[in-house]
Amino acid sequence: MAGEPIEGQILLLTAAKASVPATSLPDLIDRAQALLEPALERYRRDFERFHADDECEIFLVEWGHWDEIGTELGATDRELSAIRRAHEEQLTRIGRRTDRENEVETALEIREAVVIGVDD
Repeated sequence: MAGEPIEGQILLLTAAKASVPATSLPDLIDRAQALLEPALERYRRDFERFHADDECEIFLVEWGHWDEIGTELGATDRELSAIRRAHEEQLTRIGRRTDRENEVETALEIREAVVIGVDD
């Protein structure tokens, strides 16, 4: 599997906000990545890529996209909310680092973020 796409600090913050155990969130993220990684080329073709580096690529997708992934994962609403929030928080963190905060805010009003880990 590729590298970890979501930073540890973001996982802790997200777990607290989403009311899921901090110990279970990394497993949820890994399960989502297992579905997302094989589809990386499709994401590159079909969606806007907001960011790419040696660790991850971040895509902006239509609303409801995470609902489809959640169905495939068999995730509960709370688990899916935590996964979605972790991806949004990672996008927000990268937006701050790259001075694109306003762009991120606007994007998240109309789309969802998908972060996919990539091999080094």
